[in-house]
This record gives sequence, C-alpha cells and structure tokens, in this order.
Amino acid sequence: MPRQFSVSDSICVGVSPSTVYQHVSDPVRMGRWSPENLGATVRGDHREEAYVGMEFDGHNKRGAFRWTTRCTVTAADQDLLFRFRVHAIGIKRPRLPGAIATWEYRFEPVPEGTRVTETWTDDRRSWPDVVANTFDKVATRGHVFADFQRRNIQITLRNLKATLEDTPHRFPG
Repeated sequence: MPRQFSVSDSICVGVSPSTVYQHVSDPVRMGRWSPENLGATVRGDHREEAYVGMEFDGHNKRGAFRWTTRCTVTAADQDLLFRFRVHAIGIKRPRLPGAIATWEYRFEPVPEGTRVTETWTDDRRSWPDVVANTFDKVATRGHVFADFQRRNIQITLRNLKATLEDTPHRFPG
C-alpha cells in the first residue's frame, strides 16, 4: 500500500494569531498540548522568539517508550507560520541522523480568532513503502504514521484550543 506522506487538520481558537504563534513557536511549551511530546530543550542561542536555524531537542513518549529528536526551525514568520524539521533521533540523545518528518503550523485570522492548521509530513522518502508501513505498525501498535499522526494532530489542536481559551488572552469580539 502506498504511503500518505502528509496529513493536516485545522481548528479555530478564540485568541489572536499573535497569541497562538507565541505559544506554538516555543517548542518548550509543546508538551502542554501534544499527546506525545513532553517539551523541548533549545540548543545554543535561546532567544525570546523562534528564528530560522534555531535547534531544539524534542522529548517524546509513546506508552512506556521515550525518545529524543533533534529539530531545526525552517520557518518562523511572526503570526503566520512556524515550521521545523526533525532530522535525528535517539533514546536519550538524537544520535541517528536522517530525514524523519516536518511539522508546520499556519495561523490565519478569522472572525472567531485564529484558524490554526497543523501539518505533519513524512520525510522518510528513501524508505520503501513496505518497510515504512511495517515499521510504522510496530511503532504505533498497528497504524501507519499518517493515520496515527492524524489522530495526534486532532488531540494537539483540541488541547491547544482548550489551553489558550482558558487563559486571559481571549480574542475580543
């Protein structure tokens, strides 16, 4: 079965694009709403705002299994777009390099606040489909990553909405 290399979903959040961008573009905060990510450690120059080239190590868990990924920010357009690529993985440290995935968040102003679109792209293009599908089903207990990430994106977006709308940054109107 051929792989689906990208999945995305959107949600409207009742806060401004600036507020959503500020939270999502800080990888340290991601663990607050992601079902797998526990947060991140920014490497090197830790500025207040994300910037293209910023590296961070994402700390993740799925069941009892934990791992770390090395990520690099590839787009940091204030209030519009935040994107990073995952390019190394390991248990405690990301030692195994390779194209893994790209995560993207787009922010669009709407009357209700902000439409947030989260997209996951499978960057494992050199893997034969049968190898990737077999690995995915073992790693996710029976799912291919596109289906697994579709569910994770839905959970992340719902949690992000609940977290941001439960703060004093609500969108006026």
